[in-house]
Amino acid sequence: MQKTIKNGLMLKLFLLMFAGIVAIGFTGCKSQKKIAAEAAAAERLATIEQAKQDLLKIINDQGSMSISDKEALVSEIKGMNLEDPEVDELIVKADKIIANLKAEELLLLEATQKEEQERMEVERKYEKIEEYFDAVANSKSMAMADPYITDALKFFASPDVPVLTIIHIEGNVKDYDRPTTIKKYLEYLKDQGKNMNEIYNVVFDQNGKITELELIKK
Repeated sequence: MQKTIKNGLMLKLFLLMFAGIVAIGFTGCKSQKKIAAEAAAAERLATIEQAKQDLLKIINDQGSMSISDKEALVSEIKGMNLEDPEVDELIVKADKIIANLKAEELLLLEATQKEEQERMEVERKYEKIEEYFDAVANSKSMAMADPYITDALKFFASPDVPVLTIIHIEGNVKDYDRPTTIKKYLEYLKDQGKNMNEIYNVVFDQNGKITELELIKK
């Protein structure tokens, strides 16, 4: 009888110990899950804060970041799917700034291309006029020079457009030979049979016609 009681007590003690171990294990498991959840929440908050800082860096940037770098950073933040209202609002602002910058860049590119095109067109006109001057001067006869003179005059607003030949330049000060007109200058080339000058500067009117021509000795 005493042995049975003793065995019963031992069994109860064992069960109590086992229950205690299980309880401790369960509590430990709950603590680990809580720690993991808190760590994940803290990591998310840190990620959201970093995203905000990166977006504000884009929004407040004064030219230190390229447009492509800004686009890449915004794209990376969008890919995080943070679902944070403040982050979403900053993304909208950053996208708008990037769109405006790209529009400005496009306008600048178009303006630069237009300016370059206009410069090339002016150079082509320079070259074409130079070709006519050489053709007039190198014509084998007076009669052969006349058609070139007629064609050359089409580039000018009138036959009386002033032609100034620079004989000396010092700084911004220019000394000119006696002024003449384009008609008289072309006739001079025909008579001389040689072209001693080259174009230094040309002034155009709104119709693209030359209103003033500056020459300089070659």
